[in-house]
Amino acid sequence: MSQEEQIARAVHSILQAVGDDPKREGLRLTPQRVARTYGELLDGIGKDPEEPLSTVFEEETRNGLVILKAIPFFSMCEHHLLPFYGRADIGYVPNGRVAGASKLARALDILAHRLQLQERLTASLADAIYHALSPRGVGVAVSAEHLCMIVRGVKKPGSAVVTTAYRGDFPQEEFLALVQRG
Repeated sequence: MSQEEQIARAVHSILQAVGDDPKREGLRLTPQRVARTYGELLDGIGKDPEEPLSTVFEEETRNGLVILKAIPFFSMCEHHLLPFYGRADIGYVPNGRVAGASKLARALDILAHRLQLQERLTASLADAIYHALSPRGVGVAVSAEHLCMIVRGVKKPGSAVVTTAYRGDFPQEEFLALVQRG
């Protein structure tokens, strides 16, 4: 049985367990739709976030920060299987090698498209960049809203979780000041 078929069967069972009829008009194709959606939302499982960062450009000695700000992302909370979404800011001080901006965003997407914790996502992204590019330092800041805090439990829409991770010799204060500017 394929992964998509397994997910569709599980969703069918969930629909029955909550007391609805999976055979009614509006739900008939829901298990298959959910299976395809999960396939897309979780397509980072088993992928290496360092792979997109393997294409680099040799750069002359540079001591300044390289920052990619406000990269939108979405992920799935591993505790509740509900989405969380937000923006990530990535900065690094090159040590002779730079990556294209799209490569940094792809590394983020690979890590975000897994069952995830925001703290792990932030740390894993910093680790992947630090390992792949060997920069002098790396900083990652992530701000996200979690549906598990909005639609259930404490029900606090508009609240954001902010996490940071730093590796190596990195100017944290300068980074935070620059990413907070509009």
